[in-house]
Amino acid sequence: MTFVLDPLPYAYDALQPYTSAETLEFHHDKHHAAYVTNGNNLIKGTEWEGLPIEQVITGSFGKNAPVFNNAAQVWNHAEFWKYLKPNGGGKVPGKVEKALIEGIGSVEKALEDLAQAGLTQFGSGWAWLAVKDGKVSVSKTPNAENPLVHGATPILTIDVWEHAYYIDYRNRRPDFIKAVISNLVNWEYVEAQLEKAIG
Repeated sequence: MTFVLDPLPYAYDALQPYTSAETLEFHHDKHHAAYVTNGNNLIKGTEWEGLPIEQVITGSFGKNAPVFNNAAQVWNHAEFWKYLKPNGGGKVPGKVEKALIEGIGSVEKALEDLAQAGLTQFGSGWAWLAVKDGKVSVSKTPNAENPLVHGATPILTIDVWEHAYYIDYRNRRPDFIKAVISNLVNWEYVEAQLEKAIG
């Protein structure tokens, strides 16, 4: 399949004051778009051309870094946008709450661990909630890496590359992470992904 840059699921200014229109314009229209363009150029005429993006990601991991980096970043960003929404955050849906308690101990601990994962990811990367063997856990990954390559299914991610927050927060990554978790998480989408992951 060809990688595509889907439009954001909300207006550029919809996540203010936590994420500015300027950040989304740069992040989506420049960074995400560049991964799509580069990824499509890199898979042309290769074994990866025409495969679903998840297969490109898992198949190229550890074998073809340029293909992996661009394909994974296309997928990571496409998911990240869906995990955000205007007036997000707030109460965690019952099914998600149950899964977080069973997998991590409590909702509070899960969100604290997620924030800590994002905070302690050295350099660029991502913080995740993911399901493996029916259980939710927290992880962090460097650069483009994601839980798919470790046999897990992501159900929430926070982008902690500097381009995700530097325009609005400068070097205050903790404030960005807190703003996302408290005010922007689309828990309905998290719940839908959890249901798909656990069957």
